[in-house]
Amino acid sequence: MFFEAFSPYIFLITVSFLASLSTSSSIDSVIYGGCSQIKYAVTSPYQTNVNSLLSSLVNSAAISKFNNFKVSLPGSLPCDVVYGLFQCRGDLSPSGCRDCVAHSVSRLGNLCPGVTGGVLQLDGCLVKYDNVSFVGVEDKAVVFKKCGPSNGYDPDWLNHRDAVLGYLTGVGQYFRAGGSGKVQGVAQCVQDLSVNECQDCLGEATESLKTECSSASWGDMFLAKCYVRYSDHAHHLRNNNPNELTDKTLAILIGLITAVILIIILLSGFSRLCDDQKDGK
Repeated sequence: MFFEAFSPYIFLITVSFLASLSTSSSIDSVIYGGCSQIKYAVTSPYQTNVNSLLSSLVNSAAISKFNNFKVSLPGSLPCDVVYGLFQCRGDLSPSGCRDCVAHSVSRLGNLCPGVTGGVLQLDGCLVKYDNVSFVGVEDKAVVFKKCGPSNGYDPDWLNHRDAVLGYLTGVGQYFRAGGSGKVQGVAQCVQDLSVNECQDCLGEATESLKTECSSASWGDMFLAKCYVRYSDHAHHLRNNNPNELTDKTLAILIGLITAVILIIILLSGFSRLCDDQKDGK
């Protein structure tokens, strides 16, 4: 199913939901990425159009959380036209949005060199471009899904989970985040969809998430034009808290440095003892 989502694309990297939904250090975490299989000549006008498009995406991200472009510079043929868009997570600041899009564009340059299209979904933003127009096209194909470990059958927890999913798929908003009990979640549509198309996409993502992840402690369901994610905050998010990991790493480093200093002191003392014994002889 994963490869059916974008048939002209080869998908590459997938990782699970990392850290808190609002933690800036998780913004650049890769969710999925893929590249077109069609290549273009390095010196072709298409490359110039792609470079211009990607620059426009980064510049626009400083003032907006969503935008799309059609780029065809003077001298370009119809086959050289490139289409692209970006979208940032709804709770990002303007600077966070721009940084996320800039990171995504930089990675796409290394991920998909010399090909006509690429897509990269980071935790904080989506960037996509292609030589075929996809803007405004509803697409509910599954591009990424992943479920956490089972929580077992816990009716109370499931009620909280379903309450969160119900809230996330509410009518009239392209981005929502909320929680109930230990469960929190986030949902978003790409804003080239109409409100009705967004609702339809989120509804399908939610039903697929309930079916695929059932009683899982966390779940991610990304369709081509929307996604829904939920997590047991007390388990999944806490265990992936970047601050907690930083504190542990710092403690380990301090311990290692202390151990090295003690070893140096002991070796130095042993060396002096040996010298003293030699002098005594």
